[in-house]
Amino acid sequence: MKSLGILDKEKTALLVIDIQEKLVPVVQNSDVLFANANKLINGFHVLKLPIIVTEQYPKGLGNTCKEIVLPSATNVIEKISFSCLLSSEVNNQLQDKKITTLILCGAEAHICVFKTALNAIQLGYEVHVVADAISSRTPENKAIAIERLKQSGVFIASTEMILFQLIDEAGTETFKAISKIIK
Repeated sequence: MKSLGILDKEKTALLVIDIQEKLVPVVQNSDVLFANANKLINGFHVLKLPIIVTEQYPKGLGNTCKEIVLPSATNVIEKISFSCLLSSEVNNQLQDKKITTLILCGAEAHICVFKTALNAIQLGYEVHVVADAISSRTPENKAIAIERLKQSGVFIASTEMILFQLIDEAGTETFKAISKIIK
């Protein structure tokens, strides 16, 4: 039976890809990227789920933008490969936490997010790309990346879809915390 893309909290991690100082000024709708990436980060932090942050060649592209608010214990992983899954440090964290599902956000949609998603599918992960938390220099590149990802079996979702899929019912303290993040 084909997977329905139902998230299992115990096996899901957020991968925040390359939202960096010199890259973000050239991508479309960076304010939306910041807002939704922060909602995902906050939601995963509230739910005590793994958050992995990468930076592509920070010597050239700078560090993660100050607009991205990371929990204090977040380890940022430097990489030079476009795919995060070509980083042994990323792979080790995923294996140590027994992760089977990846939630991807970041930049650029048609390069690092795209290659990471395809490598993850190839390695047997279930992959969800958060369409309102990714960006590229042109809207066309983002749209083509999303279409191509769908062709490869990646689930396309929104920030709210992901966060509410990770909780089971309304009225709980967790629901209230996630609702507050969304508003």
